[in-house]
Amino acid sequence: MQVYRPTKDELSNAYGKPVPDVIAHQLQVLFSGINPGLYSAAVGHHFARPGNRFWPALFSSGFTDRLFSPFEEQDLLALRYGITNIVGRATASAAELSAEELAKESKKLMAKVRRYRPRYLAVLGISAYRTAFGHRTVELGLQEERIGDSRVWVLPNPSGLNAHYRPADLARLFRDLRIAIGRR
Repeated sequence: MQVYRPTKDELSNAYGKPVPDVIAHQLQVLFSGINPGLYSAAVGHHFARPGNRFWPALFSSGFTDRLFSPFEEQDLLALRYGITNIVGRATASAAELSAEELAKESKKLMAKVRRYRPRYLAVLGISAYRTAFGHRTVELGLQEERIGDSRVWVLPNPSGLNAHYRPADLARLFRDLRIAIGRR
């Protein structure tokens, strides 16, 4: 498994940089993070910081048949999954994003969803979803809202900093989405 740890200089130089989308037309699920962290931007791969639970959640929920490394993210396309973010620029913490920026950037995400037409958009972060999409009362799971033909599903933020959800909770919640898309 490929591992690369960025230096302090590389981390500080990653501020504001994007991480390229992993995207194709008509995916089963397009997973959307809030925004890339500095670690992910420094190495150029989504959910790359050690301790991020996105990749373990995909595996333990049955989306993947093995634990992927962030460096293998392009392999998700063959499974018809992709990754993007609400906000493209990297920050040390999602708390650095204003409500205005989240709302503005959600319009770009919606345009991307309309263009690529995934079956589901899975937004990873309930608070970010509420702020970005202007919905005050939202629960995890399937939303009434659609973006074009795409259904919207909200999952918890898999960051290791999100202590509200244990790995088993994330696996169960991700599994609910996997079952909804018909992948047994």
